[in-house]
Amino acid sequence: MIRGIRGAITADDNSEQSIVESTLSLLRVMIKENDILPEEVASVFISATPDLNASFPAKALRSLEGWTFVPVMCMQEMPVPHSLEKCIRVMIHVNTSKKQEDIHHVYLKGAKHLRPDLNRT
Repeated sequence: MIRGIRGAITADDNSEQSIVESTLSLLRVMIKENDILPEEVASVFISATPDLNASFPAKALRSLEGWTFVPVMCMQEMPVPHSLEKCIRVMIHVNTSKKQEDIHHVYLKGAKHLRPDLNRT
């Protein structure tokens, strides 16, 4: 069965370094908390708010060993007024036998308040 694992983090600024480092930090926690192996991943969607355009967040995923062949797509988050700025969101679609309540969704830095009901980190 395929399950979605959600995560979000804020970047410090609109620079390639900040976008890639923030995304990498989030991915590492998501992978660790859910014991994800790249060969079990169907795809990864990554969105960023319109104020983050200095780099593709997927660049972070490509730096992880074993993730070369995982399909990944970046997209722009909807520009909803008064929404969280400088936010990167990740959805990992993973083949797993875990129940939904056993999935660990991860929200870091300024994104912690987005889904406090799901965040266990």
